[in-house]
Amino acid sequence: MRILISLLISLCVMFASLGAIAQRSAEDALALQYYQNGEFDKAALIFEKLYKRGNNVQQYYDQYLNSLIKLKRYDDAEKVVKQMMKSFPANFNYQVDYGRLLQEQGQQEKADALYASAIKNLPPDEFAIRDLSIAFYRANNYDLSIKVLVAGRRVLKNDRAFAFDLISLYRFQKNKTMLVQEYLDVLAEPAFEVQVLNQAKNTFSDVFESHDDFNILKIALLRRLQKDPGNTAYTDLLSWQYLQQKEYSLALKQVIALDKRLKEEGDRVFELSMMFISEKSYDTAIEGLEYLLGKGNTNQYYIPAKIQILNTKSKLLTGGKYTPQQLVQLEKEYISMLDEFGRNRNTIFATRQLANLQAYYLHKLDDATEVLEAALKTPNLPPSMVSQIKLELGDLYVLSGDVWEAVLVYGQVEKAAANEPTGQEAKFKGAKLSYYQGEFSWAKAQLDVLKSSTSNLIANDALNLSLLIQENTNTLADTNALKKYAYADLLIFKNQPDQALKVLDSIHSLFPGNSLEDDILMSKARIYLKKDQIEDAVSQLQAIVDNYGGDLWADDALFTLGDIYETKLKGPEKAKACFQKIITDMPGSLHVAEARKRFRTLRGDAVMIP
Repeated sequence: MRILISLLISLCVMFASLGAIAQRSAEDALALQYYQNGEFDKAALIFEKLYKRGNNVQQYYDQYLNSLIKLKRYDDAEKVVKQMMKSFPANFNYQVDYGRLLQEQGQQEKADALYASAIKNLPPDEFAIRDLSIAFYRANNYDLSIKVLVAGRRVLKNDRAFAFDLISLYRFQKNKTMLVQEYLDVLAEPAFEVQVLNQAKNTFSDVFESHDDFNILKIALLRRLQKDPGNTAYTDLLSWQYLQQKEYSLALKQVIALDKRLKEEGDRVFELSMMFISEKSYDTAIEGLEYLLGKGNTNQYYIPAKIQILNTKSKLLTGGKYTPQQLVQLEKEYISMLDEFGRNRNTIFATRQLANLQAYYLHKLDDATEVLEAALKTPNLPPSMVSQIKLELGDLYVLSGDVWEAVLVYGQVEKAAANEPTGQEAKFKGAKLSYYQGEFSWAKAQLDVLKSSTSNLIANDALNLSLLIQENTNTLADTNALKKYAYADLLIFKNQPDQALKVLDSIHSLFPGNSLEDDILMSKARIYLKKDQIEDAVSQLQAIVDNYGGDLWADDALFTLGDIYETKLKGPEKAKACFQKIITDMPGSLHVAEARKRFRTLRGDAVMIP
């Protein structure tokens, strides 16, 4: 019986406790709801009750104090704060809260004196110093939060203490000058270099907003390097800074200096040179690659550097203005490299580039044809490579006027790679050959098949050429004008731009009122771009935008204009306008994705170069 009574008493106590807990939980929730709704008078009543129970005063303190301050019950608020200061003398939060309360009452001098006293009397305790800094941070007083940490360094006699706390605060404040200084102080210690360097780059990329911001970093780094020229982290960061500003030559200079100082094998220089190639900074890329060649033929980058120098020179010379002497010299360098490393599957790329140079720029069609025919006999070439070389050989037959040989070779590739992009490319080349010859009906039939090609590029090209034929063969006059236009296209393919321009200009006089106006403008724009006659190209493209904004070439013209303004004429606002028009007015254009990317970059969205 006694056991049963004891059990019943225990159950009653337990249920009473659960009831009390449930009641407190309900009161907590109600008080919090009032607080969040801004009903501070109702919230204060409940928080006061919960606070005075004394079970966990710190749990309710913040909301209770804030409610009292909102209600301007400053005397009650002062009692609460002073009680907490007395109960928890080591907790700096309550001292800061008292200062905040004084500020609320307009007693700024008293608050400042309280804060100054707290900072002046910092104990030589890292945790206590950090706690006071956090207390000021919680009170949104970021300047004093920083001041505490700086003073704490003096107390601890450690100039590197709290470095990452300060970095976080400077970043939050966007205090770029001090953020730079703090990171450079950390990077002065070799132990931190690896783990902090990339973090610093990411932080600067997020925080810096202008050329002037990067100049803060550059000036600071140059000063540090004067005092500490052996600091590799500073050199690396300076190179990165130059890259962000697209000062590629200066970036390369720093990386080469770093390579020499660390006696490296050239990894950084090669990686950077490849980035220069992708950014079309060809001269700087060649400078970096030639430095690697200077390390000798036993260096791991000797062969890759030699290959990339030729590849880059080819892009540089065949992509803009050049002299015959430069092209001849480039041909000699290709032949020299092939003689040095042999003509095999590993150097087949150089063989193909040599043939391209000879055929389209030196007009040595026989030499180029001989080079590619020999390349087809290279042992162990993969079928895909054989197909590519045959396509290039077929193009040479077109250049020389040997149409039947071109048709034969294209047909071989189409049959060998029937369901592959290479086979579809061969079919497109065959259709375009028929177009060059004025066989428009046959060409269009082949092109219409290719409009569903798995290769978006081929499908788009096929669609454009099919539409060109369809829209310009409605009358005999238009058909004859198109034959002349197709001949100009063939001259462009043969890299005979001046002759092509003459033919294009003659179409208007021979066939007045023809329907090829926008097509002629686009062809001339492309010729002028290849000849590096930028203003003439802009004139043609702008005419398309102004007069044929709803036609086939409108989005191509806008995108090309945007690219010219961005990369050649340094007109970012005009470039942005072109890209934005594509995004907003031409959502079905194939250029939309790239236009959006370029627009965001020009707008200043963070795009970091590693």
